[in-house]
Amino acid sequence: MNLPVKDFSAIDKIALPQGEELVKAILELKKEKNAIILAHYYQTSDIQDIADFLGDSLQLARQARDTDADMIVFCGVHFMAEAAKILNPTKKVVLPDLKAGCSLADGCSGEGLRAMRAKHPGAMIATYINCNAETKAESDIIVTSSNAEVIINSLPKDVPLIFAPDKNLGKYLMKKTGREMILWDGACIVHEAFSMERIAQQMAENPDAKLIAHPESETPVLDLAHFIGSTSALLNYVEKDDCQKFIVATEEGILHEMRKRAPEKELIPALVFDESCNCSECFYMKMNTMEKLYLCMKYEIPEITMDEELRLKALVPIEKMLEMSTSIK
Repeated sequence: MNLPVKDFSAIDKIALPQGEELVKAILELKKEKNAIILAHYYQTSDIQDIADFLGDSLQLARQARDTDADMIVFCGVHFMAEAAKILNPTKKVVLPDLKAGCSLADGCSGEGLRAMRAKHPGAMIATYINCNAETKAESDIIVTSSNAEVIINSLPKDVPLIFAPDKNLGKYLMKKTGREMILWDGACIVHEAFSMERIAQQMAENPDAKLIAHPESETPVLDLAHFIGSTSALLNYVEKDDCQKFIVATEEGILHEMRKRAPEKELIPALVFDESCNCSECFYMKMNTMEKLYLCMKYEIPEITMDEELRLKALVPIEKMLEMSTSIK
């Protein structure tokens, strides 16, 4: 296939449809190629609006597993597209920007987990889905923020448990389950950016607001929160709770769907340490754009490929997770 450029980094040199024409072109490509567009809540609002399915990590994994589309277009970060490929090897999986990575995933390697297991023989490894395929392959079970508490409570109590790679989520789960765990020293740069002092000031200025937070946030922020939950749980809480004002401590992309579900409620992004910035935004999530989405569908690149032996090893703990999460929406 003759591409107009070597990759999409020189996107400004390519003639592209604009505005409504771009949306129309993406929808036509979707139909032509029997493709499904999966998007995470942290994507830009225009990508969220055009997606066939919008969800958190658990919901997206299920959709990737169950789709009958020929091509999965994953608007998220690299480890999410990898998970889609692990679950659906016969489908072509493409990601609008291959550089859309994850600092948390990058900080935990399969080799590192093997060394940790050797240091704690007999321990089980429960790994947050925010990790690469090699790390998943070294894990006994995968969890998401939606199902982690249920899964941790289901694991044998007499076996030592290693939790990787997010130490903040791990600390939160230890508090919720009462179970001691050996924690990998990793964290999400987005959720660690929140300032407890600035959020406390926001709460003082908005006494009628509730603070809601994702469990990847640091403990001092979680201690202030009225509600702690996964991405989907935060959405459901804003939609159903009687409160009319919320301070939201997670990636700001979620506010788009929150406003759709609860247009009458006031949503305030929780403040971060950087006083020049008013919200916490994932640089990697925002690398995907409508223009890159169009190009990746048109040329069917960048494609996610994987060694079959690695895929099969990584599949085992993901399938265990899905089996143990049937009661979670």
